[in-house]
Formats: sequence, C-alpha cells, structure tokens
Amino acid sequence: MKANEELSDEEIIEKVRTSDKDLYALIINRYQKKLIRYANNLIKNEEKAIDIVQESFIKAFINLNSFDTKKKFSSWIYRIVHNQVENIRKKYKQETPLLEEWDFESKDDIEKDFEQKETIEKVEKCLKEIPLIYSEPISLYYIDEKSYEEISDILKIPMGTVATRINRAKIIIKKICQKN
Repeated sequence: MKANEELSDEEIIEKVRTSDKDLYALIINRYQKKLIRYANNLIKNEEKAIDIVQESFIKAFINLNSFDTKKKFSSWIYRIVHNQVENIRKKYKQETPLLEEWDFESKDDIEKDFEQKETIEKVEKCLKEIPLIYSEPISLYYIDEKSYEEISDILKIPMGTVATRINRAKIIIKKICQKN
C-alpha cells in the first residue's frame, strides 16, 4: 500500500476504475480535510460541509468513469463539491445561517410569550360566555395578574368570595372550552 500512496491522484483513479476499488480510500484521505474546509468557507456551516463532502465523494466514485485522467483530479473533485454547495444553497436559500459569533442576548422568551398570548385569547373567548360575576375575578387574576387581595379591593368583596368565584369560574370555563 505504501507504493500506492506515492502514486498521483490520476494514477490511483485509474487503478480504482480497473482493479482495486479500495484505493479510493487514499483519495478520500488526501482530500477530505481540504474539501471540508473549502465547503465550510462557502456555506458557513461545518455540519453541512461534512455532509456535502461525503456526498461529493460518493458522486465522484459513482462517476469515476466519466473522469478524464489526462486532467487533474483535484479540480474535478473540487468542482463536484462546489456544485453540491450550490445545490444546497438553492434548496435552502430562504435559510439564513447565523454565525456563532453573532450573539443576540435577550431576556425575552418568545415561545413562552406566544403561548401566553394564545392562552389569553382562548380564555378571553371563553370568558365572554360566562356571567360577569365569575369572568371579572378570574380575568383579574389570570390575565391582569392581580392577587386575591387586590381583586378583593377592586371588586369590594371579601377575599373568600374572590376565591369561591375564581374556583367556580374555572369549572365553568373548563366546561365551555371543552365544548369548543
């Protein structure tokens, strides 16, 4: 195998085509790191770059008979990688890669905010269907995030009554929302 390592790419490819397919591993070893670096520079995503290079080696192997050994193999394999990158770009052109050095610090939890808004909309819809005596305390508690004491002050009713009305409202809302 040592003697094979000293062969040119084109000589190895000729042997792979005619007699020893296992020699293709030498080509992979020679070019894998370089091609990953090249693909990564083009696509800015190392995982995709690795996938692209693997696919390129497979494509090159399948199409070895179309390779002209009078030309440089390195140019051919680089062109295959380039074409694969272009195909990926076209396929995912709406996808914008975020580079690791781009750091957007935010204390906002967008998913949580969205879920809260969605829940509030559902609850408000159900609230419209229950009597005001129950909808008011429950909306003050869950939507406006008021304490039982604050609700008691706002509605001028005892805290025990606030608790009772909120519990009854939960039961009524649950029945209404399950119907819808």
